[in-house]
This record gives sequence, structure tokens and C-alpha cells, in this order.
Amino acid sequence: MAVVACGTLLALAGCSGGGAGDPGGAGESSVKAVILEPADATTDVITATEIGFSTENADDSTVELAELDGSTVDGELGGDGSSWLPAGQLEYETTYVATLTAVGADGQNAITTSTFTTMPEPEQTIRVFSFVGSEAVVGVGMPLRIEFKDDDDSSHPVPEEHRAEVERRMNVRSDPPQAGSWRWVNGAEVHYRPEKYWEPGTQIHYQLATGGLPVGDGWYLRNDLSVDLSVGNEVRMEVDNDSQQMQVTIDGTVERTIPVSLGRRDFPSSSGTFVIMEKYPEYEFDTREEFGPEEGYVVDVEYAMRLTHGGEFIHATVRSGAELGTENVTHGCINMARDNAEWLFEHTNRWGDPVTIEGTSRQVELGNGWTDWNLSWEEYQRGSALFDG
Repeated sequence: MAVVACGTLLALAGCSGGGAGDPGGAGESSVKAVILEPADATTDVITATEIGFSTENADDSTVELAELDGSTVDGELGGDGSSWLPAGQLEYETTYVATLTAVGADGQNAITTSTFTTMPEPEQTIRVFSFVGSEAVVGVGMPLRIEFKDDDDSSHPVPEEHRAEVERRMNVRSDPPQAGSWRWVNGAEVHYRPEKYWEPGTQIHYQLATGGLPVGDGWYLRNDLSVDLSVGNEVRMEVDNDSQQMQVTIDGTVERTIPVSLGRRDFPSSSGTFVIMEKYPEYEFDTREEFGPEEGYVVDVEYAMRLTHGGEFIHATVRSGAELGTENVTHGCINMARDNAEWLFEHTNRWGDPVTIEGTSRQVELGNGWTDWNLSWEEYQRGSALFDG
């Protein structure tokens, strides 16, 4: 497993300091060890804290964290080698002892400790939410999606000045390794995608060490997250408005070419790259509020696959089918014969298979769906709070 986006950062809490550790053996030793944060006797430490330390002349360093009753906390060293990250959020109003051991080439040890107490549980917290849970299988175009929400499920934006600190704590690992980046869609939603589509069969693990992290005005992030995903086979759909055909490629082989009907002249389909957001064997469209009494309609469709928040879907036609491959008659959806829609429904992943539409009079609106793939890699990286140019 290889880290492709790492958020490990020393989270400062309380005053800084810490003394050099005493050698763990007889005689003078050049090995030094200092716990920088949290300093000894610090109180009101955030439960998202890390153990920051420095060593001199040490070949190896270990950190142990335990409560006063001896209960130990799992964790791992950060990628920079100067911090240690607990595997989960610490408990509120709890005293911990951190022990740093540095081992020198001469066999001498330096050991130092820091005892600190975490803060009381805050009154104002924001839930950190992942759209998909562990064990899901997604398509090669699936962005990782994190949202920040209040208890009533409404969005709660993270202020811009706190986004970098949040992002530092959002770690993604993939096997095989693939370079990727986070991008803030807005303050309440952040996505992650690789430079190119995920390789089929990729195993993805993302962990957010966000529980207890302050984000301003007395608000704290409520929870950590840990999610494991698998990328399924490579299913890609390409739709050409001029020929009114959809070409379906599975693992590099064109498996089917499907006659389709797209949006008519006054309701054109959007050109761009989308991914399947959700799938329904049956779905009811009710557009009376959107289009008004004259254009609005209520209709049940089969094998619906959503592409946009605004209501563009792939689905089986409810008409005779004579229009497929010859005429655009829809309100923006991609229609196809029922047998083709059923086949496509059965051969696509639940989320994340890319759909590219070309040749219509309207371009994709960023944010209307999971439109991450309509930005160049450079543009996408600029959406990271940690982008440094």
C-alpha cells in the first residue's frame, strides 16, 4: 500500500516545550529525545492531537500512548518521522501519558514522557460523512466524496482558513499506488480523484483523523472516518450526439453500440464527462414544478442511472423506440431501448462509471453532478487547500 495523499500534521495544542530524555543505559550517550507537543502537564488538549517529537543521533524512534489505567492507544508514526498519529480520536477529559524512546547506533536509549489531559466534549460539533461506506465496489471514475453536516443533515461549511488543517488529516492510500488530490467543491464538500481514472481492481483506503479538530467559532469536527473501497471493472460509455449512438467499452473491449435519443433542441443534454451517481430499477419523474403545467409531466421509467443533480439520466425509453438513433426528443435524458437499458444497468457498477457526451449545444455545469473529470489535472489540484503551485 502506498500513500498518495497524506494529511499527517502535528496538531498544536497548548504550550510548547519538553525536556530532553534521560539516557536509558549507563554512561554518556549522544542520543536525545524531546516530546514537543503536547507538552508535559498541558490541559484542554484537542482529541485530534498528535504526538510531535524530535530526536538527535537516533537510528530508531518509538512512541507509546496510554491512559493512566494502562490502557494503550494504537497509532503509527507520521510520514515525516517527527510525529505520531493515534489510530482514532482520543477520549474527552482523559489523561494520557506519551512515552518517546529513541535508540542510537551505540545501543543507548533516550526515553522521555509527557502527561496531558484532553478537553471537555464541545457543545457544537459537525458530522464528517462519506457518501459510500466500506466494502463498496465503485467504477473507475468514482471520486471520493466527503461532506460536513449538521445534525439535521444540512450542510455546514468549513471556513476557508481551516480547510488546510482539515485536509492535512485526510489520508488516502491505494494499491496499486496512484497519484491523486483533494479538491474543495465548496466549504461543505471535498472530493478526491486520481490524475487518471482508477485502475480496475484498485483497493482504496481513506482515513480522516478529524474527530475533535477545531474549525473556528467554537465548532469542532465530531468524528473520524475510515473507509475501504474496491474499484470494479472498467466500464466506460461514450455518447455521440451527431450519430446518436452510445458505445459501451468494458475492460478495453467495445461490448455494445446502442442507438439513443438525447435532449431535444430546447432541452439539450449536457456535453462533458459525468459518472453514474445512483441507479434505480424503477424511477418516477415529476417535472411539473420545474417545467410548469404545459411542459411538466409525471412518468415512470425503468433502469434509471443518474448523471446530474439537475435530473439528467440514462433510462429506457417510454416511447415506441422509433426515435432511437434518429431523433432527439427527450428533456435532456439519454433514452434507449428497454433491452439495452436493462443490459447496461446489469453491466455497470453502482457508482462511478464514466459517461462522456459530445456534440450537444450545452456544456456541463461544474458541480451539477460529480463533474470532477471536466477539469484538467492542474486545474483540479488547484482546488486543494494545500496546493502550493
